[in-house]
Amino acid sequence: METPTDRKPEICNCLALRQAARHVTQFYDRNLAEVGLRTTQYSILAKLNRHGPLTIGALADDLVMDRTTLGRNIKPLERDGLIVIEAGRDDRRSRQLQVTEAGRHRLQAAGERWARAQAAFEAGFGHDRTMEMRVMMRALADSVFDDADTASPPPERPAGEQTRHRG
Repeated sequence: METPTDRKPEICNCLALRQAARHVTQFYDRNLAEVGLRTTQYSILAKLNRHGPLTIGALADDLVMDRTTLGRNIKPLERDGLIVIEAGRDDRRSRQLQVTEAGRHRLQAAGERWARAQAAFEAGFGHDRTMEMRVMMRALADSVFDDADTASPPPERPAGEQTRHRG
């Protein structure tokens, strides 16, 4: 009988997505390195520039990112004067982020490199596949998964059967 530890990692959806995401992120990071931004920081600046000031929670939700990870990514942006963090307009207890003029300049410089990365990605992966991938990834990000099955305990093992461990 096959156990979860017997399954092959190459059939894991999560692993495949994470490997692809890391591969693509590294490619974009190399292209943006000249202007001192990482891909996530570029995305943060672009969202804030496009949508105006956003609370940390709203930005985290928009980027499908947890607040702790967002916090780690905004610290260097604030330190470098690319964003400011201010009290919220509606609720002074909340914090909202806003792009500075220096942030807009950095975003513009990074935009040229981002556009080159986009073109190189599309040339290497193919125009149609790139379009299909984006549609599929957006649908995936909007999907709701039922966690009910993952909350159930694993099936009991017969007495004396040992669990296989992999290192």
